Amino acid sequence: MKRLFSASLLAAGLAFAASSQAATLLNVSYDVMRDFYRQYNAAFLKHWQAEGGTPLNIQMSHGGSSKQARAVIDGLQADVITMNMATDIDALHAHGDLIPENWASRLPDGSVPFTSSTVFIVRKGNPKGIRDWPDLLKEGVTLVIPNPKTSGNGRYTYLSAWGYVLKTGGDEQAAKTFVGRLFRQVPVMDTGGRAATTTFMQNQIGDVLVSFENEAEMIAREFGRGNFEVVYPSISAEAEPPVTVVDKVVDRKGTRMQAEAYLGYLWSDEGQRIAAENYLRPRNPQILAEFRARFPAVELLPVVKTFGPWSQIQQIHFNDGGVFDQIYVPN
Repeated sequence: MKRLFSASLLAAGLAFAASSQAATLLNVSYDVMRDFYRQYNAAFLKHWQAEGGTPLNIQMSHGGSSKQARAVIDGLQADVITMNMATDIDALHAHGDLIPENWASRLPDGSVPFTSSTVFIVRKGNPKGIRDWPDLLKEGVTLVIPNPKTSGNGRYTYLSAWGYVLKTGGDEQAAKTFVGRLFRQVPVMDTGGRAATTTFMQNQIGDVLVSFENEAEMIAREFGRGNFEVVYPSISAEAEPPVTVVDKVVDRKGTRMQAEAYLGYLWSDEGQRIAAENYLRPRNPQILAEFRARFPAVELLPVVKTFGPWSQIQQIHFNDGGVFDQIYVPN
């Protein structure tokens, strides 16, 4: 009995030692990806263990996309960063050289494992009759949109509205006027998509929340499906949320192998199906076809082809003194 007791203590000690030696990955991500990564992380860890991977813990950090990128630049030790636009990852190269300039070429599809569309989330019954972008400018319609200066969600809304005007015959000046009017109907400017959802759903502010289609599913899971409706506009900028390993962190911590496997699995069949289940449009055409009913037809505008390089978009529209600062007048 004493020998068995000693053996059990030894086994417990070994288990404790193994768990205490587990590597930890920190994924710094943007606001509306909580549900996706909760499901994906569990699936990846199961796969990782089945493949004989060493003990691994995964931690998450969520917030407004640009604020999250800034936190990593300022020292938050992210092994991987999963943002909703390339500028927030490019910043890690420009400020601190945390990643190489060619980071986007290291994974398929420009390191973008799935895409998304902008949608309008309206009150039950759609009492304001919202169908497309011009309806957002109706008198008396109030909007909830996160700040484009701090949120990729807000930037995609801005670009989608701008692109709508250009695609329907307007020029740049008409687009500037339209987007200026749009943001004048935003009474509360939150820093990120999740905060905007709280404003709309819990605080009951606004007639329309403009967000990503996967955020609409998160709202349904949290608040129930009968409390709102989802309207797809005719045109949306194609949201392309990129991912990358943060080289300086993983090389210091010795977690490159785990981090690269973690991101690479996003392109696996399982990773792509989890994306589709969370209303993110998978890159795999066969899996996209399986879930076609979840993704209504929208004219998706490729951002770089439509508006130019992200660095140029950032400089013209969203940097201090840019077009957004010129057209936005706080209420």
